Amino acid sequence: MLDMRLKSLFFDRQAVERAVDKAKRQVLSRAGALVRTAARTSIRPRRGTSAPGQPPYSHVGLLRRLILFGYDRQSDSVVIGPVRLHKPGSAPHVLEFGGTTIMEEWRGGRRRRRRVRVRARPYMGPALARERDKLPALWSGSVRGG
Repeated sequence: MLDMRLKSLFFDRQAVERAVDKAKRQVLSRAGALVRTAARTSIRPRRGTSAPGQPPYSHVGLLRRLILFGYDRQSDSVVIGPVRLHKPGSAPHVLEFGGTTIMEEWRGGRRRRRRVRVRARPYMGPALARERDKLPALWSGSVRGG
């Protein structure tokens, strides 16, 4: 009888850890979805080229579709960004930070490759900055007992 009352005064450590881990995965996934959506909506369908310092324009929608997020168990964090393309000179990275890439054109039935310098047109960094104030609120009430 006394043993039962003493046990009720303590919490089940494993149950608390499981609840915290589950809540953490859910909150980080929601945060990833929030930032991904902000990045996707910042890339607008337009013709031409965006101004340096502004998010790039979407011509065929590939970059917008390739922005994904995922929870990484090893680092206990969420990874958000464009999927790595198979071609060298990854365009998503060059658009975000600036740099050089190889551009291919077909002219007169011949393929022409040339190195092109691209000024930064960030889209992931500004998306995170825009949504940063909303992230702490996602943790509110996230850990619930079972």
